[in-house]
Amino acid sequence: MKNLAFDDLHLFVRVAALGTLSAVARERDVPVSQVSRTLSRIEKTCATRLIHRSTHGLALTAEGATFLDYCQRVVGTLDELEGEFATKTREVSGLVRVAVSTVIAQYQLLPSLPGLSARHPLLRIELEVGDRLADMARDGIDIAIRTSTNLPETVIARHIGTLGRALYAAPHYLAEAGTPNHPDELHRHRLITNSAVASLNHWPFVANDTHFVMVADGHWRSNDTNVIASMVLQGLGIGRLSTIAAEPLVQQKRLVPVLSAFVDPQPVPIYAVTAGARHRLPKIRACIDYWAEWLAGKLPAATPP
Repeated sequence: MKNLAFDDLHLFVRVAALGTLSAVARERDVPVSQVSRTLSRIEKTCATRLIHRSTHGLALTAEGATFLDYCQRVVGTLDELEGEFATKTREVSGLVRVAVSTVIAQYQLLPSLPGLSARHPLLRIELEVGDRLADMARDGIDIAIRTSTNLPETVIARHIGTLGRALYAAPHYLAEAGTPNHPDELHRHRLITNSAVASLNHWPFVANDTHFVMVADGHWRSNDTNVIASMVLQGLGIGRLSTIAAEPLVQQKRLVPVLSAFVDPQPVPIYAVTAGARHRLPKIRACIDYWAEWLAGKLPAATPP
């Protein structure tokens, strides 16, 4: 065991978590053969087989499960120690992998990165962008930015912002088609809807203290929320967008809110989610602290790309 380094223990933990050598290789940006050789060396040092390899994937042996338990404890302790020293030296470094939806990535995280880099120049960020819900363990995700209110008990979630949805259109669309004054007038307009998530086409309104929902029938449709935002910007019609993406564009006069007096934004919390004790790592805590400030509007805004 004397020949095993901390990185060997960390690699074994990641192999067990991700389930494939190729996933670990991608995470570390090294050849799969290098991960395989390291795993073989670990087993040789332990003088026992720790992982069964088959065409169906990897599975821990009984000895591997015991070894993993010790590895997790050692890695967790050293991560905490790293956190203590980093807190004292105030140096934050390393790679942080972040899973985030397309819209939040495009209109919030991307504009925030220059400021994050200026504050923590040794940090490296990898964005896993998509509207699907990432599996944090399998995908090797450090932070997931989520709006779900139904989070597993095994994760740590910090509330970093709020997301609502409202109706928007481009100024030139409204100049040509006119501005609706009541939800009843929307049937005269071209609406842009989501072909993948039907619930996003249920547009909620409040009028005279009465709540009601209009099911939007889209003239234009897309399964990608970022494409929907682009359609609205192109002046193709009226769309329901997340306020966190649209409001910066309103400030730039590229979008105009529609039926603001009637729309129910139904705000939901935005969480930064981490697995296990990783929220205590300085590099992860630094990112979450920064994005909480950014989403609260406490930092200078930047122009979205």
